[in-house]
Amino acid sequence: MDDVVIRLATVADAEAIRRIYNHEVEHTTHTFDLVPRTLEDQQAWLRDREGALGVVVAEVGGGVVGFASLSEYRPRAAYRTSVESSVYVDGSVRGRGIGQRLMQELVRVAEARGFHTMVARIAGGHEASIGLHQAAGFEIVGTEREVGRKFGDWLDVVVMQRMLA
Repeated sequence: MDDVVIRLATVADAEAIRRIYNHEVEHTTHTFDLVPRTLEDQQAWLRDREGALGVVVAEVGGGVVGFASLSEYRPRAAYRTSVESSVYVDGSVRGRGIGQRLMQELVRVAEARGFHTMVARIAGGHEASIGLHQAAGFEIVGTEREVGRKFGDWLDVVVMQRMLA
């Protein structure tokens, strides 16, 4: 898609990101969150990722249609060079390569900021997300069995990892 702009997110993108994310919270197992975010929650989430971490967004026609983020992998100091990645694309534009573009930029941002490895945790059964991460150089390193519960179902988590340059 040539009309897609990928850029770093700002707090002004909070409402669009919140809309995309809350749809996933309320209707899918793509996230294990159970409670939709408020605008204030989303703004705080974005501010927490300013600096060393980061969030990138995809725009089409001036509107945000997807985002990808780097989050702290674990709070202990020895993990500071590892990050966890997430990517979400609005259902109306899935299958158009936006997720791939977001992941490519997120990997670039992680490398530029000196991180050593990226980890993705994907709800089992979400083959499109697993394929997206494989295309971005991630490998499956394990599966955690029935570690989450949403909509009355037990959920596995597929753990994927990419070593950075």
